[in-house]
Amino acid sequence: MAKKMTGAQIVVEALRREGVDIIFGYPGGAVIDIYDELYRTEDIKHVLVRHEQGATHAADGLARSTGKVGVCLVTSGPGATNTVTGIATAYMDSIPMVILTGQVPTKLIGNDAFQEVDITGITRPCTKHNFLVKRVEDLAWTLKAAFHIARTGRPGPVLVDLPKDVQQAKTEFHWPDEIRLRSYNPNYEPNKRQVEKTYRLLEASTRPVFLIGGGVIASGAHEEVRELAELLHIPVTMTLMGLGGFPGTHEYSLGMLGMHGTYYANMAVANSDLIIAVGARFDDRVTGKVDAFAPMAKIVHIDIDPTSIQKNVRVDVPIVGDCKRSLAKLLEVVKSVARPSKLWKEQFKEWWEQIDIWRRRYPLSYKQEGDYIKPQFVIEKMYELTKGDAIVSTEVGQNQMWTAQFWKFDRPRTLLSSGGLGTMGYGFPAAIGAQMAHPDKLVIDFAGDGSIQMNIQEMATAIDQRLPIKVIILNNGFLGMVRQWQELFYDRRYSSVEFATIPDFVKLAEAYGAVGLRATKPEEVEPVLKKALETKNLVFVDIHIAPEEGVFPMVPAGRATTEMILV
Repeated sequence: MAKKMTGAQIVVEALRREGVDIIFGYPGGAVIDIYDELYRTEDIKHVLVRHEQGATHAADGLARSTGKVGVCLVTSGPGATNTVTGIATAYMDSIPMVILTGQVPTKLIGNDAFQEVDITGITRPCTKHNFLVKRVEDLAWTLKAAFHIARTGRPGPVLVDLPKDVQQAKTEFHWPDEIRLRSYNPNYEPNKRQVEKTYRLLEASTRPVFLIGGGVIASGAHEEVRELAELLHIPVTMTLMGLGGFPGTHEYSLGMLGMHGTYYANMAVANSDLIIAVGARFDDRVTGKVDAFAPMAKIVHIDIDPTSIQKNVRVDVPIVGDCKRSLAKLLEVVKSVARPSKLWKEQFKEWWEQIDIWRRRYPLSYKQEGDYIKPQFVIEKMYELTKGDAIVSTEVGQNQMWTAQFWKFDRPRTLLSSGGLGTMGYGFPAAIGAQMAHPDKLVIDFAGDGSIQMNIQEMATAIDQRLPIKVIILNNGFLGMVRQWQELFYDRRYSSVEFATIPDFVKLAEAYGAVGLRATKPEEVEPVLKKALETKNLVFVDIHIAPEEGVFPMVPAGRATTEMILV
């Protein structure tokens, strides 16, 4: 006879069986029974955040940096609604998460009870799936299903809403061996004929480009991308989510494409005759004006999510399947033909000559002027000091784009950044999640003075957990990206983008028990960064950068990616 357990005990046992050892959360009356069980549990560490949004971003950061499912636990009502931004962030970027929310007792649902909200209704558009558990007998299966859905196919967040009476009720515990869902059966194996079509297009091509996105990282396909690129001598460009899926220091890397991508990446894509897109969804920041995107190219699109294919751009060869398995099949075909690598190199010789002209003409660069600290210099200097050996998170805005441009990501899961939703306040709690998962690794958050204030209360969480994160604040006194748009397209009418009051970040860090440092001149940057790296504590580095420095190249909204503003 199976052991009887309360719903709260089943939740904790389910986490244990799913291999969860760290969760992030904030308690309340609707989840107090689960917290009572966690108190008795030694093998699951609960991290008390200071805001539920911080819990979701921390779980997200853990998931992005490890590939595991991130988990957070919050109470009902405002506790649940405070997770929505973090859930939507994970949903847009296909990050596996399970969000456990408390709910009022089942008999009170729909009665406007204290701290009641319809969180399953609220999050339906921004979760991969969600559940409201009304019977304790369904709880174990539901939790198993939640983890299964979150991590399989195209990953994403799954919410499980747990009424208080379900947590308190008892039932026999039965853990399912596997989950079968009639309406959910992701296809992992690519169609062989479509892969062979891709090879024939490669044979006919003279100007090919690999375009890789976050799906390459999610599926662990980075080695296959590298092997194909080197074997075929094909350039590789990456979306923001794809950075690290191909080594940024590799000679075949074109860096990021799109609105703030490199000149040579955008020109290569625009002039290519074949694009092999892997795990990317062709969002508007990548394509610019869709009608003008890669007008001469045949497009092969590999993605595990069939709804992403043909969604934004015309595709000639759709391949629905896991990115890693699909590229492995393409590698098999390439190798079976036994065409020498030098012949591929000769085939694309003129293409590489053109790409090298674009690289020399407009490399990523900036001008050091007067006593202003240039943000690009700060990122380059940190990269130099660390040799790029770090997990890097970013906030959102100019700091994010400068990091994407000037930090060379050589390995997957080393960039944590909100791509699809563009969530300010993401980077710091995400860094907390990553540092918890990787206690021996260096974790850096590049932030703006606007973004960092969105979840700055999580300094208390980082201090509680003794996390030596290095937060580099690129402080220009503005909401920088909006200011840049107002400068370029609104005749410098700076409407509500300049901060009249900015906290003293050094004193604020010290007030929380962290270390605060500051640099206001270019010659102060290197010694301050060195000191930050040597300090075994949370460090906030307040760097006063050129107030009106812009992110370039820049493609104006609605324009073709070849219509770049370069300076």
